[in-house]
Parts: sequence; C-alpha cells; structure tokens
Amino acid sequence: MTATSALSLPRTTATAARVLRQLRHDPRTIALMILVPCVMLFLLRYVFDGSARTFDTIGASLLGIFPLITMFLVTSIATLRERTSGTLERLLAMPLGKGDLIAGYALAFGAVAVVQSALATGLAVWFLDLDVVGSPWLLLFVALLDALLGTALGLFVSAFAASEFQAVQFMPAVIFPQLLLCGLFTPRDAMHPVLEAVSDVLPMSYAVDGMNEVLHHADLTAAFLRDITIVAAVALLVLTLGAATLKRRSA
Repeated sequence: MTATSALSLPRTTATAARVLRQLRHDPRTIALMILVPCVMLFLLRYVFDGSARTFDTIGASLLGIFPLITMFLVTSIATLRERTSGTLERLLAMPLGKGDLIAGYALAFGAVAVVQSALATGLAVWFLDLDVVGSPWLLLFVALLDALLGTALGLFVSAFAASEFQAVQFMPAVIFPQLLLCGLFTPRDAMHPVLEAVSDVLPMSYAVDGMNEVLHHADLTAAFLRDITIVAAVALLVLTLGAATLKRRSA
C-alpha cells in the first residue's frame, strides 16, 4: 500500500500520540525541552541581579529565543532517528500521508511546546518579576509560536543530516546567525545596512520584535500583528517544505 495524500485527522492524531508515547520514555529529552529554558531564564535573572532593568530589556526576547532553540534541537534529532532507523519508511508504506506525519510530529511537539512556554512565561513574569507592560498571555502566545517555529525548522533540517551529530551541526548554520542578527544584542536599525537587510528576512527577528511589542505596549499594535503573522507563516511554510523532504530518505 502507498501513502495517501489527503490529510486525515485520525491519522495525524495517531501519529502525535505515538510520538508522545516515545517522548514519555525519554526523560532526558523531556527535561531538555521543558526545564532548560526555565533554568536559563533563572540564571539570567540573577546574572543581572544588580541591574533588573537589563533583565527586563532582554528577558522577554530570550523568552522567545530559548523555546525556539530547544525545540529545534530536539525535533531535528528525534526526527532524524526515525528517518535513519527506517521507521518513516515503514510508516509511509502504510496508508499514511506525508502530511499526516509532519502534522502529527508538529502536533506532538506543539503540545510539549505549550507546557514549555507556559512554564517559562509563568516563571519569568510571576517569579522572576519580568516587567511587562502588555498581557502575559500575549507573551505566552508569542513564545508558543516561537517554539512551533523551532519545531518546524527542526523537522525540515533533519532531512539533510545523516547522523545526530550532523543534525546538531545545523545549529551554527540555522540558529546562530539569526541569534546574532535578531536584535538581541543591538537594535537591528543600528547594524550595517547589509546585515539589517539580512535580519529583515530571518524569522527570529520577528519573534524578538513581537516579544518587545508586548514588553512595551499595553494594547495590540499593528507591528505586533505583523510580527506574529510572519512567524506563523514561516512556520507553516517550513512545515510544508518538511513534508516534501520526507521522500529524501523514506521513498
């Protein structure tokens, strides 16, 4: 039998349930996805213990960056294991479409991202006293979108790695340039014009901008809506590309 092309909710949820069952038996991966962003925020708060304003300035940005990075790393490695072990080949021999697989992975890791983002946001706002003008719920929403973007990027790059070590090697190529150019270290409009132009097409830039909009504005702004729309659109586009790459190792 060949894989079906139409997206099916039962097949998608079954795939998500299988991935979540596997994650349940991997406590180290769960700790990496859920606890590491919280630990990093906690350390950052007390690194700047004598300058709470500095934490307020960069804390919101990192609240979006940490989930993106951890979900990228975990998703790329987990998906690569399924590719190299032959699991994807066996699944695609069943009446299961590539869209079902990608949507199932995104749904499973998205569920973990909800927990991760909720814990990190709650810790930053209510325990570490991150000073936010806007609603903490908007912070949570942007953090969740950023985590889903990391998931989408991880699913996509796993197609181009032959080993887990190579999957990790994609971090300097995919994540680090975005980290340097997203506006975390200096405003993007203060960069060299060429670098500013490059930053304008990188999704992490809009993830950071969206967090900063919530940090400084009590109401929804046009810039905030633009930022979250771009992040969501890029995540959807990358997920679509990820579905197309499944045939690279599974066809």
